[in-house]
Amino acid sequence: MQVKTYRSGSVGEVDFDERPFFDKQSKDRVLYRTLKDNLVMFQANQRLGTASTRGRSSVRGTNKKPYKQKHTGRARAGDRKSPIWRGGGTVFGPKPRDYSYHMPKKARRIALRTALLGKLKDGEVVIADLGEFPVPSARAARKVMQDLKTPRRTLVVLAEPDLNVWKSFRNFPGVKVRIAPDVCAHDVVAAGLIVTESRALDAIVERVGRDLSSTDATQSAAEATTTEVPTKKASTKKASTKKASTKKASGKKASTKKASGKKAPDPEGDDQ
Repeated sequence: MQVKTYRSGSVGEVDFDERPFFDKQSKDRVLYRTLKDNLVMFQANQRLGTASTRGRSSVRGTNKKPYKQKHTGRARAGDRKSPIWRGGGTVFGPKPRDYSYHMPKKARRIALRTALLGKLKDGEVVIADLGEFPVPSARAARKVMQDLKTPRRTLVVLAEPDLNVWKSFRNFPGVKVRIAPDVCAHDVVAAGLIVTESRALDAIVERVGRDLSSTDATQSAAEATTTEVPTKKASTKKASTKKASTKKASGKKASTKKASGKKAPDPEGDDQ
């Protein structure tokens, strides 16, 4: 796969092995259901859960019955804090709660891997050499973005924390700066373009990528087993023919036994 590169103001392409981002069947498909579950989890964890309403027990008012039960021509009423009255309490209103939950670690790792695979297939990943930022410089950051023609939503991934780079990109709306260990699937999906350092991409591959050595060993073992299958089938066929012949022979013996077991007719039976 060809991936865009950026170095010293020039944009090029380089070969990139995307196999570590494949699924367990070694197919380059995006697992949308797992990715969606991860995004919903991320958004739920961002909720504050501070909404609160007052029920009839917490609304200010008297518990006195406003008028007598019968003979008024009006509906029955117990107090003025009833939910059907104006200024009354709320029924089943929201209360402060915690919306957060967590998917299994393996599922989160798969979601990040499949999100990166989708970005690679769409050509929205750039391996960039950002150079050195001795001091924070928004002008240098703007030049990088202009050279790459980045959209408003950009994710800059660094191999190690760099305060000057973060200060250089932080003032641009829609631009986020993350280090490789902190990147999640939501950051990848929310970004229109991913600008990552080479070492940062290697760190992400090491964190969520699949081990190709074990995959190659499994494929070689599968090929070895497929070559031995025909000999096993032939031997089983011979064994089955032997069993069939023995069954036929035993059937013949049983028939002779049945024939020998028949009684001879009594010659004196007719006279009786």
